Amino acid sequence: MTRHFRVLIDCKDEKGLVYKISKAFCDFGLNVEKNREYVDAQNGKFFMRSEVSGQFDPIALEAELKVVLPEKARIRLVEPRPKKVVLMATKESHCLGDILIRHEAGELEAQIVGVISNYETLRSLVEKFDIPYVCVSHEGLQRAEHEEKILEEIGKFGEIDYIVLAKYMRILTPEFVAHFDERIINIHHSFLPAFIGANPYKQAYDRGVKIIGATAHFVNNNLDEGPIIAQDVIPVTHAMDWQAMQSAGRDVEKIVLAKALKLALEDKIFVYANKTVIFD
Repeated sequence: MTRHFRVLIDCKDEKGLVYKISKAFCDFGLNVEKNREYVDAQNGKFFMRSEVSGQFDPIALEAELKVVLPEKARIRLVEPRPKKVVLMATKESHCLGDILIRHEAGELEAQIVGVISNYETLRSLVEKFDIPYVCVSHEGLQRAEHEEKILEEIGKFGEIDYIVLAKYMRILTPEFVAHFDERIINIHHSFLPAFIGANPYKQAYDRGVKIIGATAHFVNNNLDEGPIIAQDVIPVTHAMDWQAMQSAGRDVEKIVLAKALKLALEDKIFVYANKTVIFD
C-alpha cells in the first residue's frame, strides 16, 4: 500500500546533505512529490521539508537518515492526518468564528474537538457547528486553580496537537505553557509593545498611526514574544475613527491567525532560536 509522509529535517549544515537525503529516498523507492530546503548560513543550520510517497517502512527510513545526517539531526516523519485542535476564546467572536467556518468548509487539516472559554458569551455560536463548548469561569479562582480546571477539560479530549488562542484574553502561566511546548498559537494586534493594555486601537488613533496589523506566534514564557509564524499589515488614514480601525484590525487578525494555524497543521514550520523557518 502506498503511504504518504512529510519528512522534516533540521541539522547542522554540511556539504552533500541534499544528495545524501535524496539518495536515501531513492534507495527506498520513494517518489518525492514536493521538496523545499533552506540553509541559514549565519548559524550553520540546514532545514528541509519533503513530501514523499511509496511502499516503505518509515521507521527504517528514519534510521537510514540518522546514519547519513550529522549528529543530533532532528528528523520527523509525519503522516498527514487531521490534527486535533482545541480553541480557547473569551468574548470576541471574529477569530473564533472565522476558524469554525474554515473548518466547516474543509479548508483546515484539523479536527476541532472543542472550544474552551471563561465566559458563556460564545456558546450559541460554537454550538451551531456541533462542536463541544466548555465554559470554565475564572470568577473566584486563583490563576493556577483556573488553569488546572482548564487542563482537566483539555485532558478529556485526549491527546491534542495544538491549542489556538482565538482572542483568549487571559495570560497563561509558565506552568500551563510547559504542557504544550510549541503547540499554543496566539494572535494579537501588531502595535505591541507600543500600545499596551486596554483599547490599543484608541491609543493608535490618538497617535495617528498609518498602518495596523496582526501577529500570530507560538506562546512561550515571555508574553507575546514567542516565535513569530505569520504577520500582515494594512494602511489606515486620518479619515478613520478608532472604531473603524478596530474593525479593519479584526479582519487582519482573523486572516493572520488562520494562516498561522494552516501552516502548523500542514507541518510547514520549523522553530529554532525563538524564530521560525516557514516553508509555505
